[in-house]
Amino acid sequence: MAEVQAVKDNDTIRLIGHLLTVRFNPQMADVWNIGLNLALRISDLLSIRFEDIHGNRLIIRESKTGKVANIPLNTKTLELIAKIQNQYPTHTYLFQSHRCQQIKHKAPQPLSRRAVSMAFQQVGKEVNITLGTHSMRKTRGYFLYQATKDIARVMKMLRHSSEGVTLRYIGITQDEVDKDFVSLEL
Repeated sequence: MAEVQAVKDNDTIRLIGHLLTVRFNPQMADVWNIGLNLALRISDLLSIRFEDIHGNRLIIRESKTGKVANIPLNTKTLELIAKIQNQYPTHTYLFQSHRCQQIKHKAPQPLSRRAVSMAFQQVGKEVNITLGTHSMRKTRGYFLYQATKDIARVMKMLRHSSEGVTLRYIGITQDEVDKDFVSLEL
C-alpha cells in the first residue's frame, strides 16, 4: 500500500472538496474539510459525536493514545458543524452513516473508514495524488510547518513525539530543507 501524501496547495485542496461533493456526496466533502481543520486520525474524526462539541471546542479521547484532545474549533469548522447539525438534528454522530437509518432498530453508526478511504483514493487518482484518510492530517501539519517553520508546534498539534517522524509524516524532504538553506540569506 502506497504512503498517502499531504496536499501542498490550496487550489488542490478546494478541488478535492469539490470532487468529493460531485463524485460522492456533500458528506464526504464535509469529512475532508472538517478533517483538514482538526488534524485528527480518521478513527477519531469519524467517531465525533455532537455531544463532544462544547461551544467552540471539541473534546474527545483519542483512540490510539488514550489522551484527551481539547481542540478549539475555527470559524469554518463551526460553520460546517452547524450546517450538518441543522440538516440532521436527530443524528448522534457528526458524520453519521445514512445506511444505518434504513435498517429499523439499528443503533446509529458513523461513516466507515473504508467508505471514506475509497472515496479519497478515487478522487486522489483524478488529481494525481496518493490521497487517503491520513492526507487531511498530513496536509494540516504541512501547512502549519510552512507558515511557521516551527516543527515543535507541528509535533504538538499532531501529538507526535519525534521531529523526524513529524517531518517525514508531513512530507518535508531533504531537498526542501536544502532549498531553505540556499534561499534564506541573512
